[in-house]
Amino acid sequence: MRSVDDLTGRARIRDAALELFGEQGFARVTVRAIAARAGVSPALLGHHFGSKEGLRQACDAHVSDLVRGGPDAATALDDPRRLAAMLEAAAPVRRYLARAFLEGSDDAAALFDDIVTATAGFLDDGTRDGRVQPADDPQTRAAVYVTWLLAPLVFDTHLARVLGVDDIHDPAATMRLSRSAVEMMTRGVFRDDSVLDAWDAAAKETRRA
Repeated sequence: MRSVDDLTGRARIRDAALELFGEQGFARVTVRAIAARAGVSPALLGHHFGSKEGLRQACDAHVSDLVRGGPDAATALDDPRRLAAMLEAAAPVRRYLARAFLEGSDDAAALFDDIVTATAGFLDDGTRDGRVQPADDPQTRAAVYVTWLLAPLVFDTHLARVLGVDDIHDPAATMRLSRSAVEMMTRGVFRDDSVLDAWDAAAKETRRA
């Protein structure tokens, strides 16, 4: 049975790896660098995770758990201070996701699928309790929703330039971006169904072709 210190050390190593993988990419980060960031020996890293690959798998699992939501996630929207703290703490996770999707791997693909599945469940729950509008195609909506939310991770340098900020992952920049996204999703962009009707008409023409 692990001691409390042992568990704390494991989490410290994982969090250090999460930060370094996000900052530099998986291939460039060494076991020694991770151990140094965590303040432990490389041997302890090997004891807990076996290898750098094992550590990356642990990071993927941790990020997946965060996406699915812990005990605080359900009440975060009702507590502005808790929501702000969660967004600030998530900066290393955002950087990690950006690197993972840019580098591409089976693990990254599985992680994306996991995020879409979790998001579909969140939106389905919201539809049932009246917080979320029903969709004609819930699965596609969940996939597009996730893609929109993850796009700033991939285009972070371009967004930082356009918005005039140094780091798009800075808490203030994150709040600015996420606020705009929530506004669009809450209030919409178009005032009527004319664009949607045009899209549906074009889809019918495509099926006839």
